[in-house]
Amino acid sequence: MRDPDARPGPSRALRLWGPVIISALVQLTGAAWILRTAQPDAATAATTIALATVGPLALIGARRFAGPVAAVVAAAALVALFVSPAGGPIPIALVFALAGAVVRGARLWAWLSLGGVWAIALAVLALGVPVDWPPPRVVGTTFGLVVAMGLGELLRARRERVSAYRAAVARRRRSAAEEERMRIARELHDVLAHSLSQINVQAGVGLHLADTQPEKAAEALAAIKHVSKTALDDVRAVLGVLREGDADAPLAPQPAVADVAALVASTRIPGAEIELEARLGDEPVPAPVGAAAYRIVQEALTNVARHGVDVTHVAVRVERAADGIRVQVRDDGRVGAVEPGRGLLGMRERVEQLGGVFTTAHDAGFVVTAELPTGRGAA
Repeated sequence: MRDPDARPGPSRALRLWGPVIISALVQLTGAAWILRTAQPDAATAATTIALATVGPLALIGARRFAGPVAAVVAAAALVALFVSPAGGPIPIALVFALAGAVVRGARLWAWLSLGGVWAIALAVLALGVPVDWPPPRVVGTTFGLVVAMGLGELLRARRERVSAYRAAVARRRRSAAEEERMRIARELHDVLAHSLSQINVQAGVGLHLADTQPEKAAEALAAIKHVSKTALDDVRAVLGVLREGDADAPLAPQPAVADVAALVASTRIPGAEIELEARLGDEPVPAPVGAAAYRIVQEALTNVARHGVDVTHVAVRVERAADGIRVQVRDDGRVGAVEPGRGLLGMRERVEQLGGVFTTAHDAGFVVTAELPTGRGAA
């Protein structure tokens, strides 16, 4: 989304030197014109030129010292009002100094400088000191300075909106990057934990049967080869998103709920029978929901294989619910102390990210249940 306030602006050099050059041209030209028409003495003429030069020169430091520059330029304009013929040239440098101070955050300096100068001028005038300033010029200068302050406030507000927008964009980018890292971490955890668990189980079977039933040991080795190849393909698919422009990165699809049957068939838990009951009907399941269901079953089976005690039966159920699908993995193993780890946390995050509900229970074994909505929140 493009920020409407973030249009390309003038360069830094132009923002610095533009006011300096403009104010120097206006004030020095005005001073020269005043001296030509008034014909003052040499000391007054030199003072008038010097005061007309102070403002433009001071603006050179406005970027680093916006507040003090506003005070210096205001003081020079005040002195010129009483010393120079006709009150000196139009103080255009003061307009730039006040507006710049407000924009750069030195609002207090700007308002105090303007208010202080104007208060001193009014006090001196009240004492009867003559000032060669006609009323129209007084009104016009006052109006111009107020407009300059208002313009500075508008520019400052715009700058704050741009800064806030950029900060929000940066936060969204960091959030998106963090979510992507978490997604990749969950995918890698699920793939590697399940695959390594199956490889460990099959390796144990192969070692146990290597002498007595070599053909069964060979089947276990073949299963290890298949599981490891599948794991490598899955890992490359997950990490492929990190390789920008890598044509060799595989474009493997995300697992779907239809792949749960193959997952259950390829999973081995020593001494346990795994049963699948799938009742989803003909209505399609959204891809994010299907992928979450697959990963939840995968992680739940991995936990049974790694942590289950005396497990003889595992029931996997994937069925339609009132507003989505329900995934449940139940084993009949002995119930011990359960300490939630990355596996359970990852399953919970997947479910809650889709707006569902994740629960665990001890009911003649360990039960994992995920309610996954298939409405708008999952699309």
